[in-house]
Amino acid sequence: MTKRLVKQLEKIQYANQPLKLNITTIILTVICTFFIVIATFTQFDFNHYVLPFDWFAYLGKNFKDPAVYSHFIKHYRYIPQVPMIMFIAAFLGRRFGIASVILYIVAGLFIAPVFAIGGGLRYVLEYGFGYILAYIPAVFFAGSITRSGLTYINMLQATLVGVCTIHLMGIFYMLFVATIQRETSALILGWISAQSGVKIIYDIVFGFFAMIIAKYLKKWLWFAMS
Repeated sequence: MTKRLVKQLEKIQYANQPLKLNITTIILTVICTFFIVIATFTQFDFNHYVLPFDWFAYLGKNFKDPAVYSHFIKHYRYIPQVPMIMFIAAFLGRRFGIASVILYIVAGLFIAPVFAIGGGLRYVLEYGFGYILAYIPAVFFAGSITRSGLTYINMLQATLVGVCTIHLMGIFYMLFVATIQRETSALILGWISAQSGVKIIYDIVFGFFAMIIAKYLKKWLWFAMS
């Protein structure tokens, strides 16, 4: 029974049939929109090593000293929105993935405060709104890359392209809004560093694993639907 199930799943994997429009895919699209909302208000705390600019000043010092050791440790709070977008791109594909993201954006602008710091039309002037808008082309590019199959190479390429699309578009949108509001260069650089610094690494790593999860979840979904 197990071997038979594995063969059926492998057959589904290589077929890579796209999801078709029906009540099931509509429900899945809405559910994935809720997943984005959940990811928006989910936070993970990490500690990782950093190399500060004044690292040379600590040469020869005792790194067992908490005061010295803590200088090379950074506490980071991570919100997994981007990995969720990568998951949706792999799980729903390009067409339904974009529909799920658009539903999230429309809900945030016109229905409920589902964005990180609220919602409403005024949110288009928030620095972070560019990252949200970038979810649409990110899903398009990632979905296009994985359209030929959810291989590990395709998923890695899709993750790199998707994450870079989100951060580049987010940065340019932030610069546009900051220019209109005449913000200082120090504030702009600090904001970019906070939103697109080490976060890019986390987004790539967790985004890739999110696509792997989506790959096998999609196989089980197709098997159940068949």
